Amino acid sequence: PPPTPPSHPGASKQDVREKVWDYLEASGLAAFPRPVHRRIPNFQGSHQACCSIKELDVFNRAHEIKVDPDKPLEGVRLAALQARKTLLVPTPRLRTGLFNRIVPPSGATKEILRICATSQGIKEYSVPVGLDGKARVDLVVVGSVAVSEKGWRIGKGEGYADMEYAMMVSMGAVQEDTPVITIVHDCQVVDIAEELLGDHDLTMDYILTPTRTIKTNCKRLKPQGIIWHKASYLSNVSYEMLEKIPILKSLRYREKQIGKDVTLQDEHSDLANATTPAALNEKAMPENTRPQAAMGSAQRGQHYAEHDSLSPRLGGSGIITTVYVGNIPPSVRVSELKCALREFHATPLRLNWQGAQNRAFLDYKDKATAESAVSSLKGLSLGGNTLRVELAKNQRNKGQVEINSQK
Repeated sequence: PPPTPPSHPGASKQDVREKVWDYLEASGLAAFPRPVHRRIPNFQGSHQACCSIKELDVFNRAHEIKVDPDKPLEGVRLAALQARKTLLVPTPRLRTGLFNRIVPPSGATKEILRICATSQGIKEYSVPVGLDGKARVDLVVVGSVAVSEKGWRIGKGEGYADMEYAMMVSMGAVQEDTPVITIVHDCQVVDIAEELLGDHDLTMDYILTPTRTIKTNCKRLKPQGIIWHKASYLSNVSYEMLEKIPILKSLRYREKQIGKDVTLQDEHSDLANATTPAALNEKAMPENTRPQAAMGSAQRGQHYAEHDSLSPRLGGSGIITTVYVGNIPPSVRVSELKCALREFHATPLRLNWQGAQNRAFLDYKDKATAESAVSSLKGLSLGGNTLRVELAKNQRNKGQVEINSQK
C-alpha cells in the first residue's frame, strides 16, 4: 500500500489535518479541486474507492442513503442513483434545510445520472426535505480528512458532518445501528489518539480506500442528538449559528417543546427573560378568537384591534411593514404561533390570525424589522408543516388595507 503520512502522538486534530493535506499535495495524490487544504480532499482513485461500496451488503440492503456533497463521494452518489435508491444530500451549510433529495428525471440516461451525482446536479435535480420530511436513512456516507482503523474520524474542522448526524438522530431519521461509511485514500488512514474525540464526534463503521475495505467494528457510541450546551459543533451552538441555520433553530424549538434542555452555552438570562410587547401577551390575545373581519384588518374583540389598523404609521417609527405567514396547519392554534414568535425574537406590533385560511399577517414597525423577522422565522416548522414566511406581496398603501392571498 502507498506510504502514509507519519503519525504524531499528542498531535492536535489540526496537526493531523495539515499533515494529510500537505502529504496529498506533495505526493501528487491530490485531485481536483485543488489545493485540497481546508477541504474534504479529493484524491487519485476516489472513483475506484467509491465503486467498492457496491460490494457491501449494507449498501445493497439500503433504500435511502445520505451522502455528503463532497467531490470524492461523487462515485457513491452515482452508484446510489444507478441502483435506484433514494439519495439525500445535505444542503450546503444547512442554509435552507437539512437535505435535498436528488430526483433524476424519468427515463434519465447514464449521462444524466452522472450529472445528478455532481454538485451541478445537486442544484438542478433536487427537492428540499424539511424536518417534517419523514426521512428514514438506512446508510450514511461522509467524507473525511483523516480516519483511523478503529473508526475515529477527523473532518475538515467545520463540524457539519457531526451536526448533520446529530440532527438526523433528533428528527428520528437514523437509528443506533445505521451504518456510517467514509471514503478516503489509503494515506488518509492514520493513527488518531482517542483523547482527540469528543461526544459529538461521529465514528465510522466502514472505511473504503482504493485498495481496501476496512470494517472497524467500532463500539464507541455515536452522537445521541444535538448537545446544545456543549462547545462542540462549529465551535459551539450559539445564537449566531441559529440565525445562520434556520432548521437548527426549528429543531431546538421542537426539542424545547417536548421538555429537553436546549440551553445554549452563550444563553444569558437577559435574553431568556426578554420582555415581550403587550401585543403578544397571552391575556391580551385570547386564543379562541377567530377572524371575523375583512381580510387584512384587525380582528374585533382583540387587544390590538384598538390600534388604528388602517394607519400606515404607528408611533411615527417608520412605515409599517407586514409579513405573511402561510402553510399553517389547521391543528395549530394562534397561541402556538405567538409562542414561536417570542422564542425567535420576532414579536410583531400586531398579529392578524387567519387560521381558517391557514395564514397570519404580522405587522412590524419598519421594513428592516420585518426583514429580520422573515430571516429569523425561515425554516420554522409548526404542527408538521414548514411555514411559508415572506414579506406580504401588497403592503398597506395610503390607508388602504390590501393584502393579497399570496398565491
